[in-house]
Amino acid sequence: MMKKRKFLLFSFITILFFFFKIKFFNSLFANFKKRNHTAVLTHDIVLNHLISIDHPEKSERIIELIKLLEKKKLGILIREINLETKEKNWVKTIHSNYHIKSLKSKYPIGEKSSLIAVKGCLQGIDEIMKNRHKNIFCAVRPPGHHALNTGKHEGFCYYNHIAISAKYIQNKYKLRKILIIDWDYHHGNSTELFFYDDPSVLFFSTHDANAYPRTGSPDRTGSGKGEGYNVNIHLPCGTNDKKIISIYDKKLVKKANIFKPDFILISAGFDSRKDDPLGCFDISDKGFKTLTTIALQIAENHCNGRLLSILEGGYNVLGNAKAAVTHIDTLNNFYKNI
Repeated sequence: MMKKRKFLLFSFITILFFFFKIKFFNSLFANFKKRNHTAVLTHDIVLNHLISIDHPEKSERIIELIKLLEKKKLGILIREINLETKEKNWVKTIHSNYHIKSLKSKYPIGEKSSLIAVKGCLQGIDEIMKNRHKNIFCAVRPPGHHALNTGKHEGFCYYNHIAISAKYIQNKYKLRKILIIDWDYHHGNSTELFFYDDPSVLFFSTHDANAYPRTGSPDRTGSGKGEGYNVNIHLPCGTNDKKIISIYDKKLVKKANIFKPDFILISAGFDSRKDDPLGCFDISDKGFKTLTTIALQIAENHCNGRLLSILEGGYNVLGNAKAAVTHIDTLNNFYKNI
């Protein structure tokens, strides 16, 4: 009888041990999966901005994107931008006091929307650096990569969100080497300007140099210590998946492997998608999936997957949503496939 009791007690303890062990590892695995998933940061405030009636840079760009995420069962990824995030001093790492004051005076709603975008970018970087997510997409507007210090908006842009993000990563987290990938149809002239002589930032841009702002000549490769760290690749109208993927496969990967980035930022402009009213490329959603995968593989090889993607252009409302959701889905599923 005593032996039977001891056996039952031993069996109960053993079962209890394995129950808690399984529960612990399931919890650990769930947290691991959660860290590897992406998140989409956005806020309703960015919908308030309006340049003019029928302007192509409109709130429907975000509304349709969010609707499609929900439809594709990816709504679980959406997070609200934290309005308590402190961004003002970080904006000043790129933009002058004159520019900031002028925007606040002339375009208070647009300036506020762009500030919310900055908050989202900084929050996204914090989330990645705290290992809560491998990568993050910021579904924000207006775009930012044309924003200079002129005291007015340039190419629909008020603040350069991606340039501010690069400075934030370097100054707050002491990560030195930042790779900025810009696949918007239009050249990111502001991003180029702010890092043109900076060897700590590799700027890789594919665009139509004949389109606004008519910059981005391939012979502009950087200056001083930054020589060779500014890569402009002009692509002609009709550029398709095969052509742009070949460039990213051969040129971007080679440059990145030499540079070895500590963090990757993407100026994710989907006006380079086919049927965009402000672009003439012929890139499909499948093409953006491949470009995203290339960027993710570089991030995995060199910087523990750290990647923040920020919406730039994309003015075919449904087309922008389809390309962005494909991009987000790829960000979210990459670690299930490696």
